[in-house]
Amino acid sequence: MIPRTLFSPDHELFRESVRTFLEKEAVPFHAQWEKQGYIDRDLWRKAGEAGMLCSHLPDTYGGLDADFLYSAVVIEEIGRLGLTGIGFSLHSDIVAPYILHYGSEALKHKYLPKLISGEMVTAIAMTEPGAGSDLQGVKTTAVLDGDEYVINGSKTFITNGYLADLVIVVAKTDPKAGAKGTSLFLVEADTPGFAKGKRLEKVGMKAQDTSELFFQDVRVPKENILGQAGMGFAYLMQELPQERLTVAIGALSSAEAALAWTLEYTRERKAFGKAIADFQNTRFKLAEMATEIQVGRVFVDQCMALHLEGELDVPTAVMAKYWATDLQCKVLDECVQLHGGYGFMWEYPIARAWADARVQRIYAGTNEIMKEIIARSL
Repeated sequence: MIPRTLFSPDHELFRESVRTFLEKEAVPFHAQWEKQGYIDRDLWRKAGEAGMLCSHLPDTYGGLDADFLYSAVVIEEIGRLGLTGIGFSLHSDIVAPYILHYGSEALKHKYLPKLISGEMVTAIAMTEPGAGSDLQGVKTTAVLDGDEYVINGSKTFITNGYLADLVIVVAKTDPKAGAKGTSLFLVEADTPGFAKGKRLEKVGMKAQDTSELFFQDVRVPKENILGQAGMGFAYLMQELPQERLTVAIGALSSAEAALAWTLEYTRERKAFGKAIADFQNTRFKLAEMATEIQVGRVFVDQCMALHLEGELDVPTAVMAKYWATDLQCKVLDECVQLHGGYGFMWEYPIARAWADARVQRIYAGTNEIMKEIIARSL
């Protein structure tokens, strides 16, 4: 196997602390969280105390000013343990950068320390009942009225939506201007007119709270806009490479975990008088998966290296998301097959990981959209 050279000894020490934290504070409770449909709020505060949230933020706001690899460590360890209910990455690596890069100093000082501590849980509300990967189709509006914007509309499939205290809302400030009429707003969950709908019952990722959000004449100060009015779509395009990279990182980690579980299972499980791992078909399947995961790992690690230098471009990030999630689904399906009937039992981690993996080819932009973006870049 090709050794990973991306992470320093300090990163690996952090990995050990993250792994210890998750094995103590999350693994024993994840099954219960799957039943209730969301993780316990205390985990956010404990993660904040452990330095696992928004570690990349500057110390000006209480962060560790760490590089992106610390975020990658958290994503990888969550993926390795199959803890798909934990929405830390969306909070730390997607929402926080929007506030850091486009928020006023007043907004940054008001909110970022609370994101770091876990006092506030965040979400980003892009998807609507009639607008998914096509963000230009957003119908939610924000109309300037004096010193406030009035927001009306609805959102769906919002990760962390049920627990969220603060939401970035994608809305149209000029519905006639297409992409150039889109803006981003910070909305606190207790704002009058803002309502959370039911937690959505999903095929997988059952412990991750995913909700509908509704906005009826929700008034927010005009200072709550991120950046400039009409620049929201450009900001989204600017930040999506990191979002898609985080999806790729998690997908590879999940695939690696699935292979490890399957190696252990096939070596222990007997059929026709010998271990399943001794059959040629099993050995060939394991060899194929190990090779494809290794190829994916080298590519995604290189994408992380480019991202550290600020050189990860949109098409390459898109390739990583598309390739890694397709590979993840392929590997998980093969691993379920090698587990036989037990692979379809919810008590086995491979079954839950298989159900959890499927949506990754859909969110952060469907893989069909990823291919379209790649094709346009050729």
